[in-house]
Amino acid sequence: MTARARPARHRPVSGRSRRPSSGRGLALHALVAVAAGARANEVVPQLLGASGLAERDRAFVTELVYGTVRMQRACDWLAGRHVHRQLDPRVRGALRLGAYQLAFLGTPAHAAVSATVAEVEGPGRGLVNAVLRRIAEDVAAGDLRWPDLATELSYPDWIVERLTADLGPEAAEAALIQMNQPATVTIRPDGYIQDPASQQVAGHVAARPGDVVLDLCAAPGGKATALARGAGGDPALVVAADLSERRGQVVRGNVARLGLGNVPVVVADGTRAPFRARAFDRILVDAPCSGLGVLRRRPDARWRIQPGHVEHLTALQRDLLDGAIGLLRPGGLLVYSVCTLTAAETVEIDRWLARDHPELTGAPPPEPPWEPLGRGGRLFPHSAGTDGMFLLALQAPG
Repeated sequence: MTARARPARHRPVSGRSRRPSSGRGLALHALVAVAAGARANEVVPQLLGASGLAERDRAFVTELVYGTVRMQRACDWLAGRHVHRQLDPRVRGALRLGAYQLAFLGTPAHAAVSATVAEVEGPGRGLVNAVLRRIAEDVAAGDLRWPDLATELSYPDWIVERLTADLGPEAAEAALIQMNQPATVTIRPDGYIQDPASQQVAGHVAARPGDVVLDLCAAPGGKATALARGAGGDPALVVAADLSERRGQVVRGNVARLGLGNVPVVVADGTRAPFRARAFDRILVDAPCSGLGVLRRRPDARWRIQPGHVEHLTALQRDLLDGAIGLLRPGGLLVYSVCTLTAAETVEIDRWLARDHPELTGAPPPEPPWEPLGRGGRLFPHSAGTDGMFLLALQAPG
């Protein structure tokens, strides 16, 4: 589970008051909203829902917005070589949108330039036209001498530096490249959309018939509902806990939609959860994390997370694990998972557990394609074709 920062407040997009009538117009509208603080995965469905666009055009808008946000730094560098002045949000958004089509989507220059320029009104229109034509010339000439890897792959410097230090240059670059590809959609047999990595985490918890299971950080409910299905026989009772009432409502909605009667939802602070000691056979701590393994799925997350967040999150992860261990029955299973790749949130958490909770012993790690890491396992986006994930299973004594 990734950390969720409070979204910035933003004013309605200025400029044209009429609703965008074209796919590129709607994409530009969304890009301006994201730049003002909206989340791409919230604003895009909202705009598409009111657009009346055909399914093919809706998919095109999603690709334009997610791709442009993902490659924002590279697009700004492409445009910045030809313009050196302050730009209003709509002009900057149009330059990013056009640059993405020209450099990364393979759109023919005449279509990308003319259709993007058509969505700009006022004095900025001529600037957008001139700059996009220059970018088209650069792309056609192969004149893209990127200043560094972070700009070329469109990530903040600190993410590239941190993953390079933690994973090594080759694995870091491969993971970063893969996370610039659109995420695939995987649908469980019950209709829930969930990445295979998350499904495998729930499978590794292996809730048995009659077990009492705690999902300590449950929202949005994907793993809790997977655990509740069980492997046959009487299903487990899965208590789904989350700190936020709003996020708890999301879990309740997913539980109700799937028709599950064995997933009570509790709003509680996982660091001091209101459950009696030794109450659970199995506990999943799918902890809030930096989310650096799921950046393909959350295009704007790379621009929101900051270096200092990792240290804050590791402290929270330890507090959650400390709280969970006291709730585990003798012989019970504790599973820790995070959708990130940093050493601090993965193997260093394992080392901390080994030092501060030596009573817990390593349970069998996940099998390939998971790669061994400490006493657990890690999935790389580029080798497994899934989200990046770390999983550690530990057994309580007795």
